Amino acid sequence: MLTFLGFAMVLTFMCLIMTQRLSALIALIIIPVLFALFGGFAGDIGPMMLQGITKLAPTGVMLMFAILYFALMIDSGLFDPPVRFILRMVKGDPLRVSVGTAALALIVSLDGDGATTYMICVAAMLPLYSRIGMNPRIMAGLIILAGGIMNMTPWGGPTARAASALQVDPSDVFVPMIPAMAIGVAVLLGMAYLYGKRERERLGVLRLSDGSEDHSEVTVSQYPEARRPKLLMINAMLTLGLMGTLITGVLPLPVLFMIAFSLAMIINYPCLKAQKERIAAHAGNVLAVVGLIFAAGIFTGILSGTGMVDSMSKSLLALIPDAMGPYLAVVTALVSMPFTFFMSNDAFYYGVLPVLTEAAGHYGISPVEMARASIVGQPVHLLSPLVPSTYLLVGLAKIEFGDLQRFALKLATLLCLAIMLAALLVGVFPAAGGLAIVPVAAG
Repeated sequence: MLTFLGFAMVLTFMCLIMTQRLSALIALIIIPVLFALFGGFAGDIGPMMLQGITKLAPTGVMLMFAILYFALMIDSGLFDPPVRFILRMVKGDPLRVSVGTAALALIVSLDGDGATTYMICVAAMLPLYSRIGMNPRIMAGLIILAGGIMNMTPWGGPTARAASALQVDPSDVFVPMIPAMAIGVAVLLGMAYLYGKRERERLGVLRLSDGSEDHSEVTVSQYPEARRPKLLMINAMLTLGLMGTLITGVLPLPVLFMIAFSLAMIINYPCLKAQKERIAAHAGNVLAVVGLIFAAGIFTGILSGTGMVDSMSKSLLALIPDAMGPYLAVVTALVSMPFTFFMSNDAFYYGVLPVLTEAAGHYGISPVEMARASIVGQPVHLLSPLVPSTYLLVGLAKIEFGDLQRFALKLATLLCLAIMLAALLVGVFPAAGGLAIVPVAAG
């Protein structure tokens, strides 16, 4: 019964938002409540919802202050120089714009934070897409796919979860996966090239400017009065310092962004009136994103609290026949795509993965190999409606969530398969019975 309710709830939610019958905000709240009532959990709905919201509260705080921080940096003009540089390089060529989008997203997403990547990349690239007339879904798709690859870094989250769940060293999981990730990067750039070529054939190459002096006036700031060109170096140093502390994990992400936002506000807008104006200017975006995050907390809280997630996991695991035992690493890599799409990373890595790993141990497959296989599905995971930061991306790109899924889900699946095949070829996890397709050379 719980399995049926769980899958029915997720599928109902997906259908409603992809057909645009309901907004994601409303669907995330109403659908789980209705299914919980139908399942007889009326007395426990309140505590389950609050527990889900509590778990996502740090994410909500982090995104709130991340949005405000990077909004201040955009307003102050910090990202104007890289945008002008990109304009000079792409020269109105959709192919260069598309490949440049993927390259920029790969670099920026090294910090492992999706919200940061989306803020910077959309701010830099959306003006180009708008001026040239390119489809913004291509931009959003390439950015989120790049984030899916870089999400495999130890500081990205999934690798740390897999390592902690299986009690292995995160570096032992990540370092051998680097060649497979490199193949994923090559595949992503190939996708960007193909879509850019298609857009070039549709739009042609647009001459955006007759001289370099025109580029000096380009800005991504919507508020000219808020620009602070004299503070460019200070803002750049503050942002680099923030990125460094994010990677090293000196403090929790919410705390880092709260401190960085406060410093940025004091440095750039010491006047109290100016501070209020800046917050008011971006309050709508903050409210929309944070509202979706807490709504997602209700969804995941009910999904977990009712036991639907556990029941769904056991049902899916029961579908794997005994003959597939020697292939559990490959099975794990494959099921990591739908599993992490329909449930949270925590549910998969702390609930499903240990069960799979215990079974795989009987076939000579080590926990660290299972951990590597489990992170393959991350490009698909980021397209899940349960990932809060994805709502930020679609909001900034001004597209619908369902449109992004329809465009990028097939590409994400191909990208995951390419990474999996590359991982098998270099032997970072076995194809069957502890034996890789190509044995790793000794020494």
